[in-house]
Amino acid sequence: MVTFLAGGTGTPKLLDGATRVFPAADVSVVANTGDDIELGGHLVCPDVDTVLFAGGGVLDRETWWGIADDTTATHEELGRLADAAGLDRGPRYLDDAAQISGREIARWRRFSGVAEFMEIGDRDRAVHLTRTGLLDEGHTLTEITRTLADAFDLDVDLLPMSDDPVATLVHTAGGETIHFQEYWVDRRGSPTVDDVEFRGSRDAEPTAEVREALADPVVIGPSNPVTSIGPMLALPGFEAALAETPVVAVSPFVGGEVFSGPAAELMAGVGLDPSTAGVADAYPFADAVVLDDDDPTDTDRALAGVHVEYTDTRIDDDDDAERVARACDRALGAVS
Repeated sequence: MVTFLAGGTGTPKLLDGATRVFPAADVSVVANTGDDIELGGHLVCPDVDTVLFAGGGVLDRETWWGIADDTTATHEELGRLADAAGLDRGPRYLDDAAQISGREIARWRRFSGVAEFMEIGDRDRAVHLTRTGLLDEGHTLTEITRTLADAFDLDVDLLPMSDDPVATLVHTAGGETIHFQEYWVDRRGSPTVDDVEFRGSRDAEPTAEVREALADPVVIGPSNPVTSIGPMLALPGFEAALAETPVVAVSPFVGGEVFSGPAAELMAGVGLDPSTAGVADAYPFADAVVLDDDDPTDTDRALAGVHVEYTDTRIDDDDDAERVARACDRALGAVS
């Protein structure tokens, strides 16, 4: 049995090859939900859905978002209506009262559906409608995710990190507080990051299913340590559980260079060195780290007492993912 912590695209890419190394029936995936938003009343769970769509064979692998070859007629019509009515297309947060009313939510993740600042495909939208409808019927996010996983014939056990809402908020150097989706999707990571907050995390709990999964050896793929893995670590008891089980982390950096995404800017914003050494600081519970063959990090200083496994960590296809997964397996064998 092995559990992967997934957020962004790093760990989902690794999962493409992981089931060649680990039997799918023995794999659990705990997905970040700090990126979730309510858009036009529909709950969108980007990191859950990336794993869901990838495992179901329908993910758009050009964007690593949404369903391949999906149509966007509804999204386009929303934009046309906004333009015709003279309405702003930018992210439109609902007011403070709306952020804390209705179903339980973490404040600052609720947006108007006017003009949709995130592109939602038509088939993708059906997933969000189904999820939200089942949530309104009283089902938990864990139950709903398993229902959707059955619909997509997922082989691994996909679990949201919590049934309680958490919102990842970026505090900018200009004094704004914006949701991570606005920071990354609408503003393309342009504001300078001053801090990152996981609002609601103190009142949230890992589910019983997640706690059970964390009792198995854990692999943290090459995901963003701040916004992909950070919301999980902010949950009460999550990091303590990792300290009690073998943990292997794949660095998303090669020294000070990141393969993709805003990991460097976000790590610098929260006071971590944007490098493999900073990843080690973010994961003090890690027993082993998988590094790229070209990573120049001084492991005697930055990773003292941690087992280090080297391989080519770039993942462009399933064979690459299998190579990295085998390095994770070797590392688990060394520390288990």
